[in-house]
Amino acid sequence: MTMRPGTERKLLDAAEELFSTRGIAATPIDAVLERAGVSAATLYRGYPSKEALVAAALARRHDEWVRVWDDAAARASDDRGRLLAVFDALDAFRATTTGSRWCAFLGAASEYADAPDELAAVLHGETSTLRTRLRAAAEPLVGDRAEALAEQLLLVVSGALAMRLRDGGEGTATARSVAAALIG
Repeated sequence: MTMRPGTERKLLDAAEELFSTRGIAATPIDAVLERAGVSAATLYRGYPSKEALVAAALARRHDEWVRVWDDAAARASDDRGRLLAVFDALDAFRATTTGSRWCAFLGAASEYADAPDELAAVLHGETSTLRTRLRAAAEPLVGDRAEALAEQLLLVVSGALAMRLRDGGEGTATARSVAAALIG
């Protein structure tokens, strides 16, 4: 039996909010159920484990992030702007109701040294998306240096997200200027 879309949305909203503010390990599944207003039977009908719920919440977040990044890239007027649009997207995503003070993927990865398969797949997929999209956007600008530049920009993006833990108001201006210098 599948879960109703409205019930699933409530469950994923509650999971995402609590896991991102309290931490995954520190949040008992009962707190998620209470926040969502659903029963354990309903939860386990759709998700066989807490990690499966985390993976589903992250997969949904990934889809939302990609849409925000696509919108930012579409507004760019040139190749350089499309590559740097990742920083516009970071700022725009943070301003959404589902945005948080830092990266849910980095947070989840930090809590699972050896993530279960379904969670590891989502974490790997998000990193792969960043690499692939950054490389594709870099190619028109730097040609065969695109892969190396994408790796450098992945580090800059990750660092910008981590800095949000140190300074809640941290934007992407510094990261953007580092990225611009890397592009040349």
